[in-house]
Amino acid sequence: MAESLPPASHDGDRRGQRGRRHANADPDRAARKGQSGPAAGAKSRDGKANGAASRKNGKDLPERRNGEATRASNPAPSKQAPASRQAYAAIDLGTNNCRLLIARAQGENFMVIDAFSRVVRLGEGLAQSGRLSDEAMERALGALKVCSQKLRRRNVHLARSVATEACRRASNGQAFIDRVREETGIVLDVISAQEEARLAVLGCHVLLERGEGPAMIFDIGGGSTELVLIETGDVVPRILDWQSVPWGVVSLTESYPAAEGEDDEQRLARYREMRRRVADSFRQFSRRLEPFRNLPRAEEDDGPRLLGTSGTVTTLASVHLGLEQYDRQAVDGLIVPSLAMRDIAASLSRMSFAEREDLPCIGRERAELVVAGCAILETILDLWPATKLGVADRGIREGILRSLMGGTHAHSRPLSPREKPL
Repeated sequence: MAESLPPASHDGDRRGQRGRRHANADPDRAARKGQSGPAAGAKSRDGKANGAASRKNGKDLPERRNGEATRASNPAPSKQAPASRQAYAAIDLGTNNCRLLIARAQGENFMVIDAFSRVVRLGEGLAQSGRLSDEAMERALGALKVCSQKLRRRNVHLARSVATEACRRASNGQAFIDRVREETGIVLDVISAQEEARLAVLGCHVLLERGEGPAMIFDIGGGSTELVLIETGDVVPRILDWQSVPWGVVSLTESYPAAEGEDDEQRLARYREMRRRVADSFRQFSRRLEPFRNLPRAEEDDGPRLLGTSGTVTTLASVHLGLEQYDRQAVDGLIVPSLAMRDIAASLSRMSFAEREDLPCIGRERAELVVAGCAILETILDLWPATKLGVADRGIREGILRSLMGGTHAHSRPLSPREKPL
C-alpha cells in the first residue's frame, strides 16, 4: 500500500521546483563558478546550505523506534533557547563515510551552522570477513569523536545518529555500536534499509522536477543501494514501491577487485560483470516497475523522472561540468542528460586507476570506488529509462533534520551521564 512522507515546501527550498538548473543550459557559467568553489575533498561536499523542513502532517513509512532521537545533554543554559535558536543534529555513519550536519530551523527551511564529513571505509573487508576490522572501527571512532565534540560546542537541542549497511551486516556490529556509545556518548541507531530509503527521499525529493506520473529516487551508498518509486502529485510524496540491494561502491568494488596490470579488455569484462550482478539483484523490482514504465504520457511530457543522491552522481556531474574543484552550489539541483552520464560512466570504466586519479574531481580518494558506482548508475538507467537525471548533494542527514524539526520523530529522551558527549 502506498504511504506518504511528511510534506515539504517546494517553494521554500532555495533549489525547489522553480530553481531547477539544467546542465546543458550554460555549463560554462557553472564551470566558472566552480573554479572559486571550496577545495576538493570530503569536507567540500558539505557546504553550509539551506535545506527544506517538513510540516507535521503526513504519514511516515514504518520505522525503527528504539533510540531514534536523543536529547543532547550538553551544558544547558538556565533558560531554554528560543525555538529559532535551537540546534538540531544528524549523524549518518555509512559503509564509506561518516557525516554530520548541525542546523537551526528557519521558517519551513533550515540553515546549516556546522558540517563534517570524513571517509572512514567502515565496511572495508566486510564482504570477505563478515566483520568490521579493527582498523576500520578505529577510523570510524576517530570521526565520531569529532562529531561528539561538535555536538557539545554547538549546544545541540535534539539529535539523531544512524548507522546503515555495514553495521547491519557485520557480525560484530552491535559490539561496535556499544563501543561507540561508551567512548563518544553517541547512541547509534542501526536503521533498516526501508528507513534508510525513507530518510533519503525525505531529504532530497524537493529537487525533483515537476511532472506527471511516478518518479524514481535512488541512493548509491557504500554497502547498499536503495531505489524508491514515489508519486508527487502534491507536496506530500507517496511511496509506491522500494527496493534495497546489498551492492554499494565499497561492497561491489571488493567483490570485483581490479587485477594488477589489468588491460582494457579485462577492465571492460569486470565492469560488465559488475553491471550483470547488480541487474540480477534488481530483477524482481524491475518486473514490479513494468506497469509504471508503460503509463501513457502527454506529448509534452519529458518521460520518467529520476533523481540520484550519492557521491557517484555528484562526482559524475562535476566531471560533466568540467569543474576543477567540487562546488556544491553548481552541482546540487543540477539536471544532466542521462546519455551524458552514461558516456562519462563508460569512459571512467575504461580508464586505469592512475588516469581516474588525475581527474580533478575524482582524485585518489574516489578513483578506486567510482567504477562500481558507474556500474550501479548505468544499471539504474536501464531499469528506469529517464532522459534526464537530477543530481542531489543531500539525503539521509537532511531527511533526519527535517524529521526532527517537523516533529515527526517518535520520541526523544535525555542522555544519561554515561552517554554525554565527550
